[in-house]
Amino acid sequence: MNVTRRTSWVVLVVGAVAFVVLAWWLIPWHPYPGGPLHLPDARDVFTAEELKRMLAYSGTARWISRSSLVVSLAVACVLGFTPLGRRLVARLRGPWLVRVVLAVAAVTFVGWVATLPFGVALHRLQLRYGLSRQAWASWVGDSLLNQAVGILTTSLALLALFACIRLGRRWWPALAAGLVAALVVVGSFVYPVAIEPLFNDFEPLPHGQLRSEVMAIADREGVRLDDVLVVDASRRTTSLNAYVTGFGSTRRVVLYDNLVDSQRGAVAHGAVLSVVAHELAHAKHDDVLVGTVIGAAGAVAGVGLLGLVLSYRRQDRYATPEAIPMLLAVFALASVLAMPVENGLSRQVETRADVDALRATGDLESFTRLQHSLGVRSLSDPSPQAWSQWWFGSHPTTLQRIAIAHRVLD
Repeated sequence: MNVTRRTSWVVLVVGAVAFVVLAWWLIPWHPYPGGPLHLPDARDVFTAEELKRMLAYSGTARWISRSSLVVSLAVACVLGFTPLGRRLVARLRGPWLVRVVLAVAAVTFVGWVATLPFGVALHRLQLRYGLSRQAWASWVGDSLLNQAVGILTTSLALLALFACIRLGRRWWPALAAGLVAALVVVGSFVYPVAIEPLFNDFEPLPHGQLRSEVMAIADREGVRLDDVLVVDASRRTTSLNAYVTGFGSTRRVVLYDNLVDSQRGAVAHGAVLSVVAHELAHAKHDDVLVGTVIGAAGAVAGVGLLGLVLSYRRQDRYATPEAIPMLLAVFALASVLAMPVENGLSRQVETRADVDALRATGDLESFTRLQHSLGVRSLSDPSPQAWSQWWFGSHPTTLQRIAIAHRVLD
């Protein structure tokens, strides 16, 4: 067994063990008391008209999204595992570094064009059902900006990988694993201040009752909160949401302006506080940092696996622009195969945040009304197929969240 292969095995085992240990230690595997949940009947939560509309939209959106995923994987595999991708990159001219960026851009552009009809169809569907209010010019601009950010970050990652292969020789998997793990952590840290402002504007939550109550919940939960931000989400979407991003000095609790403006009466105000309490629970448990650390361990394991695959061939051949289509195809397949694990961990974390929010507010009625409102506004499927939820569901379903709420507070 050559040195590179042995190093790859060590990196793979270290990354996999670290991933399992960190997930076992940091993920809440039993976030609510009791045994299996008894879900309410969807017809007891939503009206017949609401269910009809939710199922009509979610079924069509699911078909469009899954078709787009299949096409994107097919294009990636054709470019990556046939001579077509190498011939495409071989036509690119310029210095080596420029060719790397151009190769990433070319493969990304082909994939974007291939899936663009599905993106257009989904946006049209969202406009028709009132989920989006974004104009087409703005939508195209966001899509192109997102592709540009992806090209830049992917190019930097590949340049780092190529540098490790060329400079590290037989030990490159260990060098690349450390560098990739560092990039995952740094990327998560700077994302709120470097990437998010490219797409949205943020302002502090104005002083008033809502801000005072948010700070009071944060104080009760032991969350140090310098500020709460409001994002101009309403220019794109009609959905109500909030999120936590970054960690350490870049951690942000962000509310959609739709959510802030939705307060109409005591129940709606209580629903907003339920959303805020959920996000503060994420901040309380440093869930972004936890996800970043576990993701870094998974990336280390992925580098080890890549090293094993490349160790059976001349590795210098893969530190070239011509190898980029193949590497991107491998990354695309790996990301899809990793979805069940990533989403399974996410569902546990989201469930704990729901439980903490319920205990912080003690408001069962507002929480259940919130879940009803979120389901109706987002037109999500209240009872997706088990395999679909297992593979693609990053949050518990609406009916599961309602059942958890009753388990915690009844």
